[in-house]
Amino acid sequence: MPVFLQEAAPDDYSWLALVLAAPAEVKALIIVLLVMMLISWFIVGVKIVGLLQATLQTRRFLDLFWAEEDTGTWSPDRIETVYAQIKSLNKSPLAKVFHSGYVELARISSGTPDREGTLENIERSLRRSGTTEMTKLESLLPFLATTGSVSPFIGLLGTVLGILEVFHQLGGSGDASLGVVGPKIAEALLVTAIGLFAAIPAVMAYNYFLRRIRVIEAEVETFGSDFLNIVKRHFL
Repeated sequence: MPVFLQEAAPDDYSWLALVLAAPAEVKALIIVLLVMMLISWFIVGVKIVGLLQATLQTRRFLDLFWAEEDTGTWSPDRIETVYAQIKSLNKSPLAKVFHSGYVELARISSGTPDREGTLENIERSLRRSGTTEMTKLESLLPFLATTGSVSPFIGLLGTVLGILEVFHQLGGSGDASLGVVGPKIAEALLVTAIGLFAAIPAVMAYNYFLRRIRVIEAEVETFGSDFLNIVKRHFL
């Protein structure tokens, strides 16, 4: 009986042994899946830190901003106080949006523009800044979505190729006993297992991050409206 069809010892059922015994094309797919999985885990770590910083600093910014509102009528001095204290909040999307709105308001206030034109310019600045910040938060997420959707199919492809290799080898030997077929089928199914192991955390992380980003996006839109209302009431 050929060596590759000899009955496997118990140790041969370990994951490492199955990977080493797999055909070359199956090993290549396993490597691809492992690389995608490691990159996904790295992205998950980066996004957890980034979203945590964005959430905490946004809360600090909102406390600061509305604390000034509670002191009474807004004035250039009060809004300048908020602007001076947001330098340490560079991870907060709302602080960045406020910065853009403040800069645009200061630029326009130096002249004598019409009221409607001023509001349109500030609104455009707020919207542009909000879009930029959301794009930053959503960066790297497409890779998680790709990993979650593609990894199971890569694993299935590896399994199909492995089973085809098994049938091809068994066709020449004529021995289809469980002791012969079992280890080779295990090698093939291992690729699907790795694909699912890469896909499931990626999909869960993607859905969680997307929900958190949508919450921040709603906060950005609400703050933009509030800032415009403050400008209308107190600066124009």
